Amino acid sequence: QVQLVESGGGLVQAGGSLRLSCAASGRTLSPYAMGWFRQAPGKEREFVAAITRNGLTTYYPDSVKGRFTISRDNAKNTMYLQMNSLKSEDTAVYYCAATTFLTRPTIGNEYDYWGQGTQVTVSS
Repeated sequence: QVQLVESGGGLVQAGGSLRLSCAASGRTLSPYAMGWFRQAPGKEREFVAAITRNGLTTYYPDSVKGRFTISRDNAKNTMYLQMNSLKSEDTAVYYCAATTFLTRPTIGNEYDYWGQGTQVTVSS
């Protein structure tokens, strides 16, 4: 079983950047496809990005495409989310997740392991 821990959240002004990290322990990250999700107060969990096990394919919703970049370093057992041109609507708790079989990357229930989340707040 893999344990996931997010870091890198914080308070940033609109237009700024943050880089989130998701570190794995217990097992290596390499067998897992990975994803980022977010949840704002009073809203449902939302898909943010996903990446295949080898890092060659990525997925984004239109709301973050061109602003966010997901990447992974299997040697460091870490996944990243680079967030640029942040907007107030990006404010949420961001969660990383892992799955053995990435069949529907946008669906949270497809992921087996989750981190505890990191808060991102974008001030306008």
